[in-house]
Amino acid sequence: MAELRICMPNLGHTMERGRLVSWLKPEGAAVARGDLVAVVESDKVTMEVEAPAAGVLARHVAAPGAEVPVGGTLGLL
Repeated sequence: MAELRICMPNLGHTMERGRLVSWLKPEGAAVARGDLVAVVESDKVTMEVEAPAAGVLARHVAAPGAEVPVGGTLGLL
């Protein structure tokens, strides 16, 4: 099965980057589509990120505190 990316969402019209606050699931955890896997923030809002599909959270690409561009990879399923 191909890897799927968990991406930094766009939280506003002017947002270019966001910060990964924390991971809610560890690497190797099984997740269902829609499970909350991470918390991200922009300069205006904090939001939980959902798994785009069922699978295993194979790898955290971004570490907590990292700034990631909108659409950039946070992790891999």
